[in-house]
Amino acid sequence: MEAAVEGLWSLAEEAELRRDYGAAVKCLESLLQSGASLLPLVEIRTRLRLAHLLLSRSHNLNHAKAHLERALLLLSAAPSAALHLKLSAHSLLARCYHLIGPIPPQKHILLRALNLLSSSVGGGAGSALPPATTLLWSANFHSQLASTLAIDGDYPGALSALSSGLAAATELRSSELQLFFTASALHVHLLHLEDPQSVEATVRQCLELWESIPFDQRQHYIGLFFYNELLQTFYLLRICDYKGAAQHVEKLDAAMKNEQQKVQYVKELLAELNSVNVSLSRSNLQRRDRLALYEKQGQIQEQLRMATGVDSTNNLLDFDDKLLLAPPPMDGEWLPRGAVFALVDLIVVMLGRPKGVFKECGKRIQSGLQLIYEELRKLGIADDTREVDLQHSAIWMAGLYLMLLMQFLENKVAVELTRSEFVDAQEALVQMTNLFVRFPTILQGCESTIEMLRGHYAHSVGCFHEAAFHFVEATKLTESKSVQSMCQVYAAVSYICIGDAESSTKALDLVGPVFRIIDSFVGVREKTCIIFVYGLLLMRQHNLQEARIRLASGLKIAHQQLGNIQLVSQYLTILGALALQLHDTGQAREILKSSLTLAKTLYDVPTQIWVLSVLTALYREIGERGNEMENAEYERKKEDDLQKRLSEAHSRIHHLDLIERARVKVQPLHEQAIKKAIAGPSAKVDLDIPESVGLPMPQPAAAFSSRLREMDPGRRGKTKI
Repeated sequence: MEAAVEGLWSLAEEAELRRDYGAAVKCLESLLQSGASLLPLVEIRTRLRLAHLLLSRSHNLNHAKAHLERALLLLSAAPSAALHLKLSAHSLLARCYHLIGPIPPQKHILLRALNLLSSSVGGGAGSALPPATTLLWSANFHSQLASTLAIDGDYPGALSALSSGLAAATELRSSELQLFFTASALHVHLLHLEDPQSVEATVRQCLELWESIPFDQRQHYIGLFFYNELLQTFYLLRICDYKGAAQHVEKLDAAMKNEQQKVQYVKELLAELNSVNVSLSRSNLQRRDRLALYEKQGQIQEQLRMATGVDSTNNLLDFDDKLLLAPPPMDGEWLPRGAVFALVDLIVVMLGRPKGVFKECGKRIQSGLQLIYEELRKLGIADDTREVDLQHSAIWMAGLYLMLLMQFLENKVAVELTRSEFVDAQEALVQMTNLFVRFPTILQGCESTIEMLRGHYAHSVGCFHEAAFHFVEATKLTESKSVQSMCQVYAAVSYICIGDAESSTKALDLVGPVFRIIDSFVGVREKTCIIFVYGLLLMRQHNLQEARIRLASGLKIAHQQLGNIQLVSQYLTILGALALQLHDTGQAREILKSSLTLAKTLYDVPTQIWVLSVLTALYREIGERGNEMENAEYERKKEDDLQKRLSEAHSRIHHLDLIERARVKVQPLHEQAIKKAIAGPSAKVDLDIPESVGLPMPQPAAAFSSRLREMDPGRRGKTKI
């Protein structure tokens, strides 16, 4: 029987190396179903290996759970069983519960594992583990516990668990493991930003720990590099330090391209190694040929070791899929390699879009969408798949990729609206609404974003009443004070564009409360937009000097800190119009020419028309008839172009659906289906990508509309801010 067991275990291992996971499972299951009387330790080891395979390579969570619970039962009846088997069983079962969804069993099994580990320290010589191994297991369980507590919303508990894990890593004198726990703490802080000073200290500690890793060893911790750099970027974006974030994104982008080349190189080496191994398996080889093949095999294995830092090719099975963060026994993967690369592309788009780098943004959006659609197909998600059709084990990963997909589409909508490509924006927005209808629970955090984008679309195509409705609805669908304030500002702009006294009063009512709390916002994005709209309202009240002072301060912030050239162009245009009203024609000409240059860079037709109309008025005032005629003709051409684009958008079948004054209609799910859908952490938008980064608010698309140039300062409201 012992020979049969060893044989089937070996066959299972060979099948796993061939990536024939079905055959590996059958080998192990045949042992358990043979009817033979297995020794308890043999059965335990077999069930643990089988459960690990099922968890990693299949959707069969219930069978994995049954094997693990049976293994734990056998282990409890075998006091002499190796401690590492008991710890492995606890860790795998906690992971299984994590995939199934319920939080209480996860906490229970992890706390029981920590108690078991604690009781083994100082126990008999046969039961104790080496100190370093004990510390690694302690780090593993505290990492798992922190993840569970964070998902449950217990952020202080999660930070406490990570602190215990960090203590174990410090005792191990492992800089990379210390960085793993410190970065994980930063991740939790970003999910629940309450103490800015603690976050800043954690950010500094992450930087110091990465620098403490010897330079020649850093290539072996590429997963940790991506995790740390992405979190640093998220933090800098959260505080609106876009220049600092750009430096990290440059590093990430370079590392991603290098890693993609390395993955391709490793794939080629593995294919070559496999060919050599096949040749070596032939029985009719001459001795000289066999020796040459063995030499070639050794050379390839050394090349693989140098490229990956991994000694055994058996450990390269998931090299092209995973970016590990921590050593075994820890399950140290944060996101799959593909998701990390998509996230880097997304952040490149987020930083490039406000600068008008649309060609590069388009490439990155296309690259990210292609990667995500491919990963969704691997998960079995087709065009007609709905939330209730998902396997439990696929929910978490599906939620991750669906959230990334929504964010790429969101940025595509913003880019296309800025470029006045209204039909392309419409198509991307329709994709977003369709995804939300199919996956309403997983994507519930996106409803506010969809309403806000519907507002931007409606505003861009001149439907200002509908735009204001959707912006106001968006404020009701989010708890984020920042997002609420931005949507109130957007709605106020739409009301200003309507132009009547009642709408102006509504705009004042929206902006007034936000303006009073302007200093409470962490970053400058909200401040610059609030100041812009406040300046417009001051103009409506004929308070031109005050408007000029306010708008000049907003322009300075937008230019120096925000780096959003569309908003800078809009600031310049309104300041140019103000200078003209104050008869400062020299400054008006200079400002407006700069604004027109930026608007052309962005292909922003509405802003170009706005600037041209003010320039025409300027030339008329200073008596430059030739320039006035030439400018007016150019303005008419641009208006004809814009009207053509608007007419095409209005004629499309989805136009009325997008601007309709109603939220997206979602089919109610059956109660059991809802429980299934929300069982995993993917139901929470910000578990993997902090909300302020994962759901970036597009800057005012389509230049706050060309209707702003038609404002009549004489028709002012009486309400004071």
